[in-house]
Amino acid sequence: MEELSFFVGVIGNVISVLVFLSPVGTFWRIIKHGSTENFETRSLPCRLATVNGFGILAEAVYVALFLIYAPRKIRVKTGILVGILDVGFLAAAILVTRLALEGESRIDAIGFMCAGLNIIMYGSPLAAMKTVVSSKSVEYMPFFLSFFLFLNGGIWAFYALLEQDIFLGVPNGIGFLLGTAQLILYAIYSNARPSSNSISQGLLEQGLQK
Repeated sequence: MEELSFFVGVIGNVISVLVFLSPVGTFWRIIKHGSTENFETRSLPCRLATVNGFGILAEAVYVALFLIYAPRKIRVKTGILVGILDVGFLAAAILVTRLALEGESRIDAIGFMCAGLNIIMYGSPLAAMKTVVSSKSVEYMPFFLSFFLFLNGGIWAFYALLEQDIFLGVPNGIGFLLGTAQLILYAIYSNARPSSNSISQGLLEQGLQK
């Protein structure tokens, strides 16, 4: 059982790296076009708040590129989210766990926070899913991000089952289900040919929410 847990953990780490690398194509498009177009901002600072060292570096680069190429209004909104989630929340978490808690209570508190942030990470593409349904186009929901989130949630949920770790199991189980929903949505609309009216309507609805 220990060997299986180790093997699954190694696979999980590899897939986690691929999750963080999956937006590379999207950001190459942003740099090439000099615009963030209609890609969502909400997922970027949420994923930056996770504890993976490589992920922090990769996502910091993505957020910086998004801030450079985004329109001013979206840049301000994204900057506020970064400040709240990635600076304010992290500082508050460190202060509370260091000053107010100790021992097992500190570990449990950090576990709950990490589980919550992982759920936010997996839920961040929900806005893009709504755009896919309204516009009948998967253009702004990158396949590889959805695919690797699905794999990441599944492999870490399996690992959590082997190790009986609820802090890993709950968020990654939710992530696996959300990743499955994204892939189903992608399969439904990937070959669809949306009319210009449906695309315009979908982007208009998203623009009104911003």
